[in-house]
Amino acid sequence: MTVAEKPWSGRFTASTNEFVEAFTASVDFDQRLYAYDIMGSIAHAKMLAKVGVLTEQECQQIVTGLEEIEQEIEQGQFQWSVSLEDVHMNIESRLTAKIGIVGKKLHTGRSRNDQVATDIRLYLRHEIDLIIAELNRLLTALADVAEREAATIMPGFTHLQSAQPITFGHHLLAWCEMLLRDRGRLQDCRKRVNAMPLGAAALAGTTYPIDRAYSAELLGFDTVASNSLDAVSDRDFAIEFTSDAALLMMHMSRFSEELVLWSSAQFDFIELSDAFCTGSSIMPQKKNPDVPELVRGKTGRVYGHLHSLLTLMKSQPLAYNKDNQEDKEPLFDVVDTIRGSLKVYADMIPGLQVKADNMRQAAKAGFTTATDLADYLVRKGVPFRDAHEVVGKAVRHCIDNKCDLPDLELSILKGFSDVIEQDVFEVLTLEGSVAARNHFGGTAPEQVKQAVQRLKAQL
Repeated sequence: MTVAEKPWSGRFTASTNEFVEAFTASVDFDQRLYAYDIMGSIAHAKMLAKVGVLTEQECQQIVTGLEEIEQEIEQGQFQWSVSLEDVHMNIESRLTAKIGIVGKKLHTGRSRNDQVATDIRLYLRHEIDLIIAELNRLLTALADVAEREAATIMPGFTHLQSAQPITFGHHLLAWCEMLLRDRGRLQDCRKRVNAMPLGAAALAGTTYPIDRAYSAELLGFDTVASNSLDAVSDRDFAIEFTSDAALLMMHMSRFSEELVLWSSAQFDFIELSDAFCTGSSIMPQKKNPDVPELVRGKTGRVYGHLHSLLTLMKSQPLAYNKDNQEDKEPLFDVVDTIRGSLKVYADMIPGLQVKADNMRQAAKAGFTTATDLADYLVRKGVPFRDAHEVVGKAVRHCIDNKCDLPDLELSILKGFSDVIEQDVFEVLTLEGSVAARNHFGGTAPEQVKQAVQRLKAQL
């Protein structure tokens, strides 16, 4: 493309260096914004017609042309040009080719600065809605498994050491709490995304009698950005979204770590569906949990994108700078990464097979009902610190004799404290331990089922 064909060529006398043209172009990645660019342009044209800058006939020509271009893109018939730099200029150039000089009137009263800021917000608003839908799907899958496994006993861990018996349903509901917080953050972020920059033009607004409130109404924005300088240069919303995504992926990584551990031969608590695992090229016995491992690995790229966006914005003077072109690739990749991770988990969790017998056996190891014995002694009037010492001695006896607390005869237990009676064995069983924690937020099966119902009501 010669300099004369550039939409901004009036001030220039020499063509852009060929490498610079490719280096500064963004169309290879920002073309995914085409639908939002067309949406924003249609709203802008209708607003210009409303205030009398365009005639109704001109507006209709522009709208029809843009709708036809959208069909061309969706049908793979649109020719993208690097020489036209970005999605905006490609679409505007094609519009002018289709409808003539009227197409050149579309950009009246706006700049690529407020145009791209609007496109990104429209895009991200839509993607947040899709991500929340995937979050809800995963939460529903987890709730269903939690309800099914409400009474399945497993060891609860601290320091990755067996601590107290819990139910598998209760453990999965802990995951749900994390995801609910993630959903809340995204919903809150969406409110700040949904502010319209269109009308800020390059940085100072425009001399045309635009109606920004009407444009916002057409595009479904809740508010209109109130300062033109900030409107075109703000990328806080993208950083906030990426920060929320980093937290979400941190949670997904923790889930992944547990699934990897639980599916190992050493734990053998669960089995993932074959559809979500792969084999080894050399070891025929292997079944590798590739999906959770990959999600765990993808967490790092989201963290990296957050740092990239923070660094991108940290030294920019007002208002718009070309640096901001670098916001899109990190943002697009974050969106793709978390949508993909949530989708694959929502598909995978319903097929999770629980090995209840193995979980139960593991819960019996490690003296997981020791705290229950201490609580029993306290209820009998023994001060907690004394009860703690008594149980510690009983555990030491079991270690020396290679047995567990429920295996001890009453006479031996009474040797540690004479307040111990036959009823102690009710609290030393795994079922008794989990059932005793029958309060809001506890691991008792009854509480798990109630928590599942509360969760489903939120979904």
